[in-house]
Amino acid sequence: MSGQIVGYVRVSTLEQNTGRQLEQMKDEHTDVIFEDHISGKSLERPELDKMLKHVRKGDTVVVHSMDRLARNLRDLRNLVDDLTDRGVVVKFLKEHLEFTGETNSTAKLMLNIMGAVAEFEREMILERQREGIALAKAEGKYKGGKFKLMGDKVTELRRRAEAGENKAALAREFCISRQSLYSYLQADTATA
Repeated sequence: MSGQIVGYVRVSTLEQNTGRQLEQMKDEHTDVIFEDHISGKSLERPELDKMLKHVRKGDTVVVHSMDRLARNLRDLRNLVDDLTDRGVVVKFLKEHLEFTGETNSTAKLMLNIMGAVAEFEREMILERQREGIALAKAEGKYKGGKFKLMGDKVTELRRRAEAGENKAALAREFCISRQSLYSYLQADTATA
C-alpha cells in the first residue's frame, strides 16, 4: 500500500496568494494540502506543525520550492532529515529534487547547495531592502510604515497581549507583523 501525497504551500502574508504553488501541485495528485500564510523565518507555523504530525511512513511531502519549506539551511536540513528519517519522501518541484532518506551523498550535496543558495538569495533581498530604506531616509523620502489598527482594535490587541496571549498568534489574527504588534504595545507604554 502506497502512502499519501501530502502538499505543503506557504506564502509570507495573508494578502499573498498561494495560487501559483497550488497550480503546480495539481499534477502531483495530492491527497491533502497544508497551507500557511506566515513568514518562513520561524518553524512555528500552524499548518507546518499539522503536516508534520499528519505524515506517516510511506507518504510523500510535495513542496513547490525549498524556500517555501524553510528560509535557512539549518531548518531546511533538519526538516528534510526528520521527514526522511521517518520514512517520508520529500519532493521539491521547482528544484526537481527528491529526498528519500537513503544514504546518497549527491542528494545531500544538492540539498546543502540549493538550500545555501536560497538562504543567500533571501539575505541579498533583505540587504538591498535595508540599503533602499537607508537611501530613502537620507533623501527624506521614507517616513516608515503606517499603523493599520485603530481605536477599539488597538485596545483589544493590548488587552489580549497583557492577558498573556501568544503574540505571534495575535499578529496573525490582526493581520499585522510581530514588529507592528510590538510597536502598538510600546506606543501604549510611551503614552502611559
